[in-house]
Amino acid sequence: MAHGTRDEVLGRLAEAVGSVTVAHPTRVAIDGPPAAGKTTLADELAVVLRAQGRAVIRATIDDFLFPGAQRYPRGEYSAEGCYFDTHDHGSLTRVLLDPLGPDGDRRFRHAVYDPTTDTVLSPPVTTAPTDAVLLFDGVFLMRPELIDRWDLRVFVSIALEATVERAVLRERRRSSRADVERRWRERYIPSQQFYNATVRPTEHVDIIVRNDDPRRPVWETGPDRRAGNSAARGARGAAGPAT
Repeated sequence: MAHGTRDEVLGRLAEAVGSVTVAHPTRVAIDGPPAAGKTTLADELAVVLRAQGRAVIRATIDDFLFPGAQRYPRGEYSAEGCYFDTHDHGSLTRVLLDPLGPDGDRRFRHAVYDPTTDTVLSPPVTTAPTDAVLLFDGVFLMRPELIDRWDLRVFVSIALEATVERAVLRERRRSSRADVERRWRERYIPSQQFYNATVRPTEHVDIIVRNDDPRRPVWETGPDRRAGNSAARGARGAAGPAT
């Protein structure tokens, strides 16, 4: 485990991405609970990688939601619904992850849903360069139907209780404190607890970024549970041994 400045951690992440040797675009998962700082980290990492000359594809799980009319069969505050009914993993793999994978043609779409209008999208197909990097942030990315489609796996960790106050600040212009707290305590936090208990995501990632203090994040390499995984070995080489 190593403390560092934010720029140092971003540099280590960029080195880990650069260490992945695959013959197709590198698919990077940035997993973690809501309000952990995943999107900000991915956006900042994209800047670093682009400055190094890499083509970066930015995408997020929020652009692969089912429309609102389909998302809440178990109720708006259901934790089970958050995990099982929210995300269109079939479209995610079909239009983005598999086209960028080892048997893909690199012709992809970065989204199928517009969260601002709650409508289905069909953006133009784009062809990725072979050495492009997909930085994909979202919740539940280590779940069984997705885990084998990532070439580098990052988990942004934070105490779940701390996400509540972050969420209140982030959403204060759209929702009341009472509504945000209810959604977090009834839906989002219990769904993360279910995910942690059943999937154990931190046991399957290459890198853990403990983001309780975003200015001084803590870097930790995850256990290598995939024999021969070059991404995990590369991440360790970039960061040094875990302690």
